[in-house]
Amino acid sequence: MKRNHISAIALAVAALSAGQAMAAAPAAAMSRDQVRAELIDAVRAGEVTTHAWVGQKPNEMTPHLYPAKVAAGSKTRDQVKAELLEAIRSGDVAAPGTDGRRLNEVAPQRYPVSATVGAKTRDEVKAELRAAQRSGDVFASGFSGRKLNEVFPGSYSGTN
Repeated sequence: MKRNHISAIALAVAALSAGQAMAAAPAAAMSRDQVRAELIDAVRAGEVTTHAWVGQKPNEMTPHLYPAKVAAGSKTRDQVKAELLEAIRSGDVAAPGTDGRRLNEVAPQRYPVSATVGAKTRDEVKAELRAAQRSGDVFASGFSGRKLNEVFPGSYSGTN
């Protein structure tokens, strides 16, 4: 048993050093200590195949024994919680039983409007609403998610 581990480690060292020697330029060759440290890290992470006939690395066979890999740019648990709380507070979550609309779209009176740069005036919003009503670009009643110009295409000219 011990002999198998030593053979596997020796094979891994040879593979690592050969691969590094081929890939690295002569000026950037790794020292023996660097290769040894890299091998130790690979063994700890379960990245070294110990049983070639199985075809899996130890971290694939028993992932609960090895630390989880953290994706680059991932968020911490606290960051995700803070984002969720902000989305709930602003109503930026899917409303249940709708066609994918958000809570702040279904019941805008319940959620404060945040002042954003380039926000529209009341008159601009009213003008946009009138234009959407004329073109049928508003949701039809019910929960189908379709717009009036889709439900009644003959009633709205030049749209669809």
